[in-house]
Amino acid sequence: MTAGYLTIKQLTEAVGGDITPRMVRHYHQIGLLPSAVRSHSNYRLYTEADVLRLRRIVALKQQGFQLSHIHKLLQTETGNSDELMAQLQKQYRAIVQQLTNLRQTASALEGLLGRDRSCQIIQADAIAQLRLLEVETQDSMGQLAKLWDNLDAATHAHPESFEESLQQLLPDLSGRSEIEIYLLSQLVLACGDVSLVQFVRVGEGAIASSRHALKTNCQVVADVPPVLAALDKTRLAHLKCPVETLINDPHISTAAEAEREFWHHQQWQEKLEQLTPGCILVVGYAPSVLMSACTAIEQKQLQPALIIGMPIGFSHAPAAKRRLIRSGVPFITTEGTLGGGLLAAVALNALVESLIEKPDCHCYLG
Repeated sequence: MTAGYLTIKQLTEAVGGDITPRMVRHYHQIGLLPSAVRSHSNYRLYTEADVLRLRRIVALKQQGFQLSHIHKLLQTETGNSDELMAQLQKQYRAIVQQLTNLRQTASALEGLLGRDRSCQIIQADAIAQLRLLEVETQDSMGQLAKLWDNLDAATHAHPESFEESLQQLLPDLSGRSEIEIYLLSQLVLACGDVSLVQFVRVGEGAIASSRHALKTNCQVVADVPPVLAALDKTRLAHLKCPVETLINDPHISTAAEAEREFWHHQQWQEKLEQLTPGCILVVGYAPSVLMSACTAIEQKQLQPALIIGMPIGFSHAPAAKRRLIRSGVPFITTEGTLGGGLLAAVALNALVESLIEKPDCHCYLG
């Protein structure tokens, strides 16, 4: 073997991340990796620069970038950033359209699969009609609308059994504890989006820490009044847990207002740093509150038992959530831009309810 060079197998071993020789050859074909030096036996040979480039590709792919995005990013490292941003924005819009199409498909499937037992009586008949459906003219599209009307007719006769519907739609959660499954189910019911399950992150020890804190009458702090209003104060009172608002301004109704208020008034930052050790902090609006909480944790000024971090935002919020995951404190969060005050409150309410209903449950320790 030529000195100083790596074989394709050695390259993949050096990079790691489940990269395979087949993937490397594919990256060559699409131009993501430059042509490799060849040995006398016509084998590809690689340098340390190739290792670094492939590690960069793997890292970007793990962050969610598609290969076409990565190609453009690496192509324009020293080029026109405005042109790159325009290209990425165009691809983003195309992806959003794909998500819209997939959401429409999911809605149609949910219309069939997400039926409780009472509605399933006519489900088989509806599927049979879909198989035989003939749509030859625009007028015949009315047949499809009529089919859905017939399928929906059963919904008028009884209240929906959400638990039965969820059983048909939720992914396999057999590896999760009973309390975590209940938490995830409540979050899905709060927003109507089953795919949310894939974006919820429950930190190690978060359920145990929250149950201990709630049992010992911990302080519960919401970032803004609308989040506080959504908390189950009756059950929290039963547990003798005091509740309060961090940014105590009754006029706040949006994330933008919460962000401005927190930034412009030092008193809220000082109040955050003075929260009782072992408290539970519920952040559903302002990314800066979560970011500042992480800073206070790093500086040993804040020691919460749990942070539920689900602020709203498109750049600061994802950054704050990533920082929360790395903070070392027990957490419950949602990746990316997903979140909001209602989801944050629902997460805490689910923990509170499960504690009261099953105080001796230890399934989360398994």
